[in-house]
Amino acid sequence: MSDAGAGSGSVSIDQPIDIKKECEMRRILIAPSILSADFTSLGDEIRAVDQAGADIIHVDVMDGHFVPNITIGPLVVKAAKAVTSKELDVHLMISNPDAYIEAFADAGADWITVHVETGRHLHRTISRIKDFGKRAGVVLNPATSLSTLDYILEEVDLVMLMSVNPGFGGQSFILSCLDKIRKLRDRIDTLGIEVDIEIDGGISSRTIGDAVAAGANIFVAGSAVFGSDDYAATIAELRSLAETGGRSARG
Repeated sequence: MSDAGAGSGSVSIDQPIDIKKECEMRRILIAPSILSADFTSLGDEIRAVDQAGADIIHVDVMDGHFVPNITIGPLVVKAAKAVTSKELDVHLMISNPDAYIEAFADAGADWITVHVETGRHLHRTISRIKDFGKRAGVVLNPATSLSTLDYILEEVDLVMLMSVNPGFGGQSFILSCLDKIRKLRDRIDTLGIEVDIEIDGGISSRTIGDAVAAGANIFVAGSAVFGSDDYAATIAELRSLAETGGRSARG
């Protein structure tokens, strides 16, 4: 944590961070991304990570316009909902999210996040998501300023920060995003609001500790989970590293 609120008894940024205490205050959630799953047996893959300890299932929706890749639509979300009891975190990487909110809500999305870069009327979009009884969030690409949250932060349930440029799985974590996480966490804590920080991109055993220490609490992991031989062991390791600030990974 930073020294947000300094002068009112807060901890200095130079003092050690009690990661365990921080994690107790904020729930740590591991969200395997099915973008990295084997689509020839997607139902089995979703069941497998569900049973392996996933907290939520992350679904990347891409339209080939806002991002270069094309992935899935409401029919796949509906099929995923039928094979897991875990909540579905649907990330809309599409140019016109408003046109599809109802379809994804009806298909079974529990969380719906939209990019600030595509939102002409973000307040309306967030309100509409909530009208369907869903958790509503906004997403920022790596080069998008936190200033885009100036008039929407207090309206959302979560903010997702992309730590890779969106469109494809398996990319490396952009280290400059750590400072962005810290600044966002400071802002949330200063406002005294309950908003989750979700990180999407390059999350692995090498990066999750730094991300949680910076202030994130929800972690999208695609290739780190689905590219491993043991989903349960990988999810357990990620959770343990998040709860200890990555110390065991660093010796």
